[in-house]
Amino acid sequence: MLLKQRIVKRSREEVNNMKQNLGKLDRILRFALAFWFLGPFAPYYGIKWVDGLIFVLGVIALVESFVGWCLLHHLLKINNKNQ
Repeated sequence: MLLKQRIVKRSREEVNNMKQNLGKLDRILRFALAFWFLGPFAPYYGIKWVDGLIFVLGVIALVESFVGWCLLHHLLKINNKNQ
């Protein structure tokens, strides 16, 4: 039971530390990029791993646009929230 309480406490702390670091324009541009990469006008190169990479980048951009948090910005300590 104690282990479960530690896990719950730690996961809550991690969620609290994951504050938004993307501004409004950044989120809009990421959504547009995701819409393009995941939509019918997505670039198609005919190479499976390249097309898969484009799909994965589109999914990541879509999730980041909704959540407002970017791992790369977090690692580089970039905060565009107020811009």
